[in-house]
Amino acid sequence: MPPTVPASASRLLHLVERVAAYAQGKGYGATTVQQEVKLLQSLLRTEPKLAIDIGGNIGNYTAELRKRNPSLEIHTFEPSVTNIAALSTRFHNDSLITVVPLALSDRAGSATLFSNEPGSGLGSLTKRNLEHFNIAFEAVEAVNTIRFEDYWSESLQGRPLDLVKIDIEGHEFAALNGFGRALDATKILQFEFGGCNIDTRTYFQDFWYFFKERNFETFRITPLGAEKLTRYKESDEYFGTTNYIAANKR
Repeated sequence: MPPTVPASASRLLHLVERVAAYAQGKGYGATTVQQEVKLLQSLLRTEPKLAIDIGGNIGNYTAELRKRNPSLEIHTFEPSVTNIAALSTRFHNDSLITVVPLALSDRAGSATLFSNEPGSGLGSLTKRNLEHFNIAFEAVEAVNTIRFEDYWSESLQGRPLDLVKIDIEGHEFAALNGFGRALDATKILQFEFGGCNIDTRTYFQDFWYFFKERNFETFRITPLGAEKLTRYKESDEYFGTTNYIAANKR
């Protein structure tokens, strides 16, 4: 038999690996809404007037935006009927928050929202394989999709977009491909990357070159702040939940 690594040494090495990755922001993005919004606004440097929350779920990100910006206009996209009801109830007294009951993609049409249960934060337009977590994606819901460029030009009249957040469980890249001219009008954009991208077969490399070619700088959100990424590295393909910021250099 070949020599094997002792179990105690293996556990220690894996712990060191996780701690080092976490300090770089890799896997840091599960419950960091306050840090995300704080860093997003610090890079903007001006008071935001219009924000877009794509993948609103039950509204925690929208609520944090409102907490920091009492006069901010927010448009929150969420396709789940369960969550649309929750958002409508939560923000019914706020005239500056618009709940948009649609999913964003690279085309307008219809799709299926898969999840482990109605209203789940895991809901995705891809039926994920989470057998390794003993999670079955058996709940399904028919939803409508739209390209963001269409909404931006028709409902927002092509206005500048101060803050955009995209967290749609592996379909962030598809949504970005539906931004079209709206991306030029976007100042700061946050997107999530993680295990969902295994299921959708999208990689951080896709995002890196997408933003690089469009004159955006890319940052990774870490416990210590926003780390500017100056080049793509294969070690960036880390599938623990991680959040990134793309800042328009124009």
